[in-house]
Amino acid sequence: MIIHAPAKINLSLKITRKREDDFHELETLVLPLPSLVDELLFKPASEFSLECETPGVPTDETNLVSRALRLFESNTNHPCNFHITLAKNIPHGAGLGGGSSDAAFTFLALNKLTGASVPIETLAEWAGELGSDIPLFLYQAPCWCRGRGEIIESVQINWTRRILLLKPSFDIPTPWAYSNWKDSREIQGVSYIPQQIDKQTLFNDLERPVFEKHRFLAELKQFLLKQPETDAAMMSGSGSTVFAVLKTGCDAEALRIRTLDEMDPTLWSHLATF
Repeated sequence: MIIHAPAKINLSLKITRKREDDFHELETLVLPLPSLVDELLFKPASEFSLECETPGVPTDETNLVSRALRLFESNTNHPCNFHITLAKNIPHGAGLGGGSSDAAFTFLALNKLTGASVPIETLAEWAGELGSDIPLFLYQAPCWCRGRGEIIESVQINWTRRILLLKPSFDIPTPWAYSNWKDSREIQGVSYIPQQIDKQTLFNDLERPVFEKHRFLAELKQFLLKQPETDAAMMSGSGSTVFAVLKTGCDAEALRIRTLDEMDPTLWSHLATF
């Protein structure tokens, strides 16, 4: 079985408070990116093993795919003896949810391969034990996530705009971004105001701490906002990806080339289509 685990972006991310359990109370609108996916190939084997050729991606029991498989196995008593080959296209530490999506789609694949037929709500509870943003990928649709991410509501969004994703070589650890949110300050001259696109309000409270430490991301956002092809620009999740919502019919490749030329020629980029 081959499955495709899509990336996501956060169209909005609002933090309301820090909870007593040290997590943060949030409200975020998440949009899956069907054009940017990791590929997972499941083959029957004598025992479980994970293979991935991407440097820096662990293939031991610390990988979220391995942890999801072991949790599914222990909760269902179904042996999960599969060799999984993971082909990574979603960059790590990008705010695009690659590892979380891989784990969520491992749950979905195992549920089908073993015939366990676990309800999606139960899978979501298990997924929440591994990470707050894993359950949202199980619903395979745009969704609002609240609480610490475990309260999920699928929504209908007629999103057709192309989105240009740009990521520098450095990563942003998600726990660091959240832990520095409360005491962070805005940078003068950088726009943090909400942006309106096709009835959606785009904003991200984590831009404040991340931009304060990584000024390049603030500069990248400001650059994109000034370009004629761009209707909005924002950081996704905890970064380090910044995305531009493109005007209908514009030359996306011209914007991509110009951004690399003027900001950083080593930027990873992807044009997300819907």
